Amino acid sequence: MAHTKIMGILNVTPDSFSDGGKYNSVEKAIKRAEEMIDEGVDIIDIGGISTRPGYEEISVTEELERVIPVVKALNQFDIQLSIDTYRSEIAEAAMKLGATMINDQWAGLYDEKIFDVVAKYEGEIVLMHNGDGQRSEPVVEEMLLYLLKQANKAEMAGIPQEKVWVDPGIGFAKTREEEQEVMARLDELVATDYPVLLATSRKRFIKEMVDKDTKATERDEATAATTAYGIMKGVKGVRVHNVVLNARLGQSMDYLKENEYARYNLS
Repeated sequence: MAHTKIMGILNVTPDSFSDGGKYNSVEKAIKRAEEMIDEGVDIIDIGGISTRPGYEEISVTEELERVIPVVKALNQFDIQLSIDTYRSEIAEAAMKLGATMINDQWAGLYDEKIFDVVAKYEGEIVLMHNGDGQRSEPVVEEMLLYLLKQANKAEMAGIPQEKVWVDPGIGFAKTREEEQEVMARLDELVATDYPVLLATSRKRFIKEMVDKDTKATERDEATAATTAYGIMKGVKGVRVHNVVLNARLGQSMDYLKENEYARYNLS
């Protein structure tokens, strides 16, 4: 039974909602990467552009200048590198240097060439549900159609199904009530047979769960609760800020699930 992948967030931006400015130099990024590796990370997700509410889009050149030096520096480590981008130019430059996963918050809708780039380098891609929040059908049904359509495009471009991840997009284009429904029905996304990545870490969804006055860094225990819940529902990976907490929790949950399956001959 494969263990739950822990994707650690490494934002090399000055303005991300939780850790903007903390790792926006190569030296700081290397130090944080070393910490995450010691803490049990499986994938380091490097982000050069903020996606916080009200963010301003930056140029391709500026995104390259933020991301590429960090990719070069982290190649010294035996760890999978993911790039949080929706631009094919960034994906191409990073995958040339050894990144093997692209985490696309627009699921190929912003730049369909990103599918061809990932296929060319035989990499993996994460497709996240996004949009403008205006919908003509219930949120879960829309999410499933949206992600299955884009996943089919990824496969048509030559990316194998097992390398096409889907992300329900908690924190994007949804009300809090819609996010609660998406979480309650995660098993329907898992049932598509695409590996599911759950990314709730420190988001407003977590803030609403506990205390609206909490700072982002005070939401890690509640984030871990969603990690446990997601693993129970069958997700294959979680994207988090606090690696050590979620890695330990994930290892424990995987152990319990594996032993339960073995006991009932379900493995």
